[in-house]
Amino acid sequence: MTEPKPKLLIVEDDAGLQAQLKWAYPDFEVIQATDRAGALAALRSEEPPVVTLDLGLPPDPDGTSEGFAVLDEIMALKPDTKVIVASGHGARESALQAIARGAYDFYQKPVDIETLGLIVRRALQLHQIEAANRKLAEKVGEDHRVLGRLITAAPEMVKVARTIERVANTNVSVMLLGASGTGKELLARGLHEASDRRGGAFVAINCAAIPENLLESELFGHEKGAFTGAVKTTEGKIELAAGGTLFLDEVGDIPLPLQVKLLRFLQERVIERIGSRKSIAVDTRIVCATHQNLEAMIAERRFREDLFYRLAEIVVKIPSLAERPGDAALLAKAFLARFAREMNPAVKGFAPDALAAIDAWPWPGNVRELENRVKRAVIMADGKLIAAEDLDLAGGTEDDTQALNLKSAREAADRKVIRHALARSEGNISNTAKLLGISRPTLYDLLKQYDLQT
Repeated sequence: MTEPKPKLLIVEDDAGLQAQLKWAYPDFEVIQATDRAGALAALRSEEPPVVTLDLGLPPDPDGTSEGFAVLDEIMALKPDTKVIVASGHGARESALQAIARGAYDFYQKPVDIETLGLIVRRALQLHQIEAANRKLAEKVGEDHRVLGRLITAAPEMVKVARTIERVANTNVSVMLLGASGTGKELLARGLHEASDRRGGAFVAINCAAIPENLLESELFGHEKGAFTGAVKTTEGKIELAAGGTLFLDEVGDIPLPLQVKLLRFLQERVIERIGSRKSIAVDTRIVCATHQNLEAMIAERRFREDLFYRLAEIVVKIPSLAERPGDAALLAKAFLARFAREMNPAVKGFAPDALAAIDAWPWPGNVRELENRVKRAVIMADGKLIAAEDLDLAGGTEDDTQALNLKSAREAADRKVIRHALARSEGNISNTAKLLGISRPTLYDLLKQYDLQT
């Protein structure tokens, strides 16, 4: 099946030149317009990627230049269109003004068909490249998703995801341990969606964000009149998650008296609302998370040991972003694609210095810090590419405790650089080899040697 020809809109009021230009582009589907109304109608109906526009169109009734008015409206309606403008007088001033308003290129009349043809084909090629890049940007991270929505290329995080997938269809309680901002709630939601409880509710509660005197009511519910302000019977989060999953974030902040009541639920699978003596059977799976050292809290008698073992039937330790080389750049591209689409479509990507700074930064705030920095940079960016300065990154810090064994140090450096290059090139082996300055066979050998096969 023959592919359709690309479309070219020629806006020109000289009938002779229109005919000459039409036959000059046999490899295009040529659309013609002689005035502003015809040009805009063709733009809306045909959506040509390339337009040649005569700036010398007859002026509007109010005396303004119709050619520049058409250019402005094309840029407003279809900013990705490549507009090549032409003028027979005031060429330099017209060229500068047209480029400033968004035109791709400028040529001066009389028309040299061969030169104009070269400009038109280059404009089409650029439009096609940009369209392909936009499609790639929309797919950023899709090939690196695990548990449905978690983006990673790091073996450490893939291992975490595989563990969660294995325990998803059991009823064991799972405890997620990791620093703030590492994606604990995202993993908990992924566990729920991978389980046979996915048809039930996923309910999350941050135990550290609720005052101690209200947390019991939030978890277990209360009867009408149980306390001042209890004007109606209210189900707690454990009941609301019946048949599904309850995610207890920052479980280490649950006060000791409430830990006893939670332990009873985990042992007997029944609850009692505040102000009631009636036991209610509830089938809710518990997944919890904390960044605190619960074993130290047990030693200090701030957390019950028996509750810990009930909650921690399966313990999953989540690596920090700094322990996942290459993931920062991968996640940054995904965040940029999302935020640019929502807030600033003019932003197209990262400048090389920004990617280098992202790789080097230690990310003490983990994924949450990365997301916030990219979001702020997209909102504030003036150009198409985000620079390191836009991210407010001064550069990463080197670890002071370098390995003294040269072989170990070299291997660690090789692993880190290879993983950064893989992330930067979206896993493309040829592009990764080029970035590293080595051949593809050498890269394959290194991937096998360091167990980095993807």
